[in-house]
Amino acid sequence: DPEEIEKELEHSSEERLDTEQKLRTKGGRIFTLKEILPNELENETVKRIKKKKKEKEKEVEMQKKKKDSSYYTKISSKFFSKVSLKLLSKESFAKMEEELVKANLSYTPVGYVSIILMTTFLSLFVGGFLFFFFLFFNFTATLPIISRAQETIDIRFLRTFWILIVVPIVTFILMYIYPSLEKKSAEIEIDAELPFATISMSAISGSMMNPARIFEILISTKDYPALKKEFTKMINEINLYGYDFVSALKNTSKNSPSKKLSELLNGLATTITSGGDLTNFFDERAETLLFNYRLEQERSSRTAETFMDIYISLLIAAPMILMLLMIIMKISGLGITMSFLTISLLISLVVIIVNIIFLAFLHLKKNK
Repeated sequence: DPEEIEKELEHSSEERLDTEQKLRTKGGRIFTLKEILPNELENETVKRIKKKKKEKEKEVEMQKKKKDSSYYTKISSKFFSKVSLKLLSKESFAKMEEELVKANLSYTPVGYVSIILMTTFLSLFVGGFLFFFFLFFNFTATLPIISRAQETIDIRFLRTFWILIVVPIVTFILMYIYPSLEKKSAEIEIDAELPFATISMSAISGSMMNPARIFEILISTKDYPALKKEFTKMINEINLYGYDFVSALKNTSKNSPSKKLSELLNGLATTITSGGDLTNFFDERAETLLFNYRLEQERSSRTAETFMDIYISLLIAAPMILMLLMIIMKISGLGITMSFLTISLLISLVVIIVNIIFLAFLHLKKNK
């Protein structure tokens, strides 16, 4: 078995390996170890085959996820497609449709609006469950954490009825702004790759090849995953839909999430139409993009330093000072009735919540 031989070789040194050692197979044939072991070329081939196999397995998993999402989309469209068509005629949803296309999400506008409505409808049941739970139960800082509510039903209803309203509204808002968040994330990734991709375009354009071939080469390198999606759409418009290269550039620039990429593609279309030099065009754009990239990196570094100072003062020093003040007030009898355990749990809970909010804020502000 080649795998067993490979495992044995991992535990033995090459100096002690006897390549002339003879082995007998189950069929009775005799081979030397040198004849059985694969050479370097065969090892590289096996590694490539294993790598392709893993990539195919990942593709199969992605296809399964797409099937699951498409099934949910079909159910949503079955119930809400007519309402979705009416909503898309309105200006607010028309803007969301544009962001949905630029975000490269695999949903049709009607399908995504149907998903929003279906998810909001399901959130009504989630809100109802939470409402009835908090109507009869309560969370406390001491053990047991979940306890039976002591107030009357009327008072509990007034305190918890807002859950029925807030949960669906928050769900709808999050689903509505999701395409814009994805568009912003794609824009950040594209802007981070664009300066270096433009340098590659400049180098490739010096060979005087077909401009469309430049983008095909960048797609095949796999060094620019964010730009690969945009360039693939452009090449598909040429090969599948029959557009000429300039028209494909303009169409891609309209649907691009990045303003910088849109300006680059529009400028390239103008240069090709006017018969300009592509190498000079890419050189000038690469210089400008790299300069802006350095400025953004410096700005990000200063912002990170500011956030670090805020984090140290807000989440390290402030909780310690607050806990000491509350303990001193309790010992002095100045109105603090909570136990030391309750104070510790309360401060820990506040720190956890603020940490989550701070991490979410950093995630939205991050710049690759």
